[in-house]
Amino acid sequence: MTTETEDRAPNAREVTEPSTEELLSLYERMLLVRRTEERLRDDSAAGRLPGAVHLYIGEEAVAVGVCAHLSDRDYATSTHRGHGHFLAKGGDLNAMMAEIWAKDEGICRGMGGSMHVADLSKGILGANGIVGAGLAIATGAAFGAKLDGDGKVSVCFFGDGAANQGVLMENLNVSTLWGLPLVFVCENNTFSEFTPSREVTAGSIADRARAFSMPTVEVDGNDVVAVWRAAGEAVDRARSGGGPSFLEAHTYRIQGHFEAEAFVLSGGRYREDGEIAAWREKDPIARLGAKLLSTGVAGDEVLADIEARVAGRVEDAVRFAEAGSPADPELAEALMFVRGEA
Repeated sequence: MTTETEDRAPNAREVTEPSTEELLSLYERMLLVRRTEERLRDDSAAGRLPGAVHLYIGEEAVAVGVCAHLSDRDYATSTHRGHGHFLAKGGDLNAMMAEIWAKDEGICRGMGGSMHVADLSKGILGANGIVGAGLAIATGAAFGAKLDGDGKVSVCFFGDGAANQGVLMENLNVSTLWGLPLVFVCENNTFSEFTPSREVTAGSIADRARAFSMPTVEVDGNDVVAVWRAAGEAVDRARSGGGPSFLEAHTYRIQGHFEAEAFVLSGGRYREDGEIAAWREKDPIARLGAKLLSTGVAGDEVLADIEARVAGRVEDAVRFAEAGSPADPELAEALMFVRGEA
């Protein structure tokens, strides 16, 4: 499902299909996110992690399809479900795992944890535990990029729950008025924590951007090529001075809101097994894998090699994290406050 506003910015170009090399890269990056999240799922269930994790399983095509068009110079803000964005943007897997394990070798020295992975050297401005907080941060980064005038782009990933925050309207407004190089990416996974979106969201989320005359696309968020195509046009538009765009990617989270939710819900249920099974049939990695095989882009051997390479990276990252040094609680004050000269 892909629809677009008719008033596309004149700066937008037609984006071609990904090359063979790009398709294989998309597949490997999605698989890396998936296998990482599955390992975190298992380690969480076994009680090996020091805190809760919110997993991205099922949504990999969105982050990977968008970030394929970004460089380290470009900015991205994330959500509490941010591991996929971090890895898709080129974040270091070892450092992310160490962070989740609360180790000093972590990307935030073990003081941020799962919901706050960030790496400014990669333009990853941070995952965020506050719903919708990344919207204003990404807009500010886009404003700075426009002042710099060097073609940098800012991307904001947020969920359908965050779309109901007032800050979205404020940033849609100002980014349009100022023509900021910004791409809004709404990952509509149909749930706001434990509540179906249809019960808390009126109308169409994409229509909120259309009200500001912003170029807007709704896309199948489980089709990485469709996401890649739509994101390519939006990023190119922003980079060439055409202003902001809005992408609503329709997808689904296969795991729950977070991995310890069974203890919170005390056996309660908020979705049916049949619904989860139906979305599993739309798995973005399996879909691309089938396409690679059916079109002759890759054979079973190539995909098996990718699988083995990814599995090795994940195991290495877990070993790195487990062997790390515990985070130093004395860092808290230094990280929170700047002391002036006496």
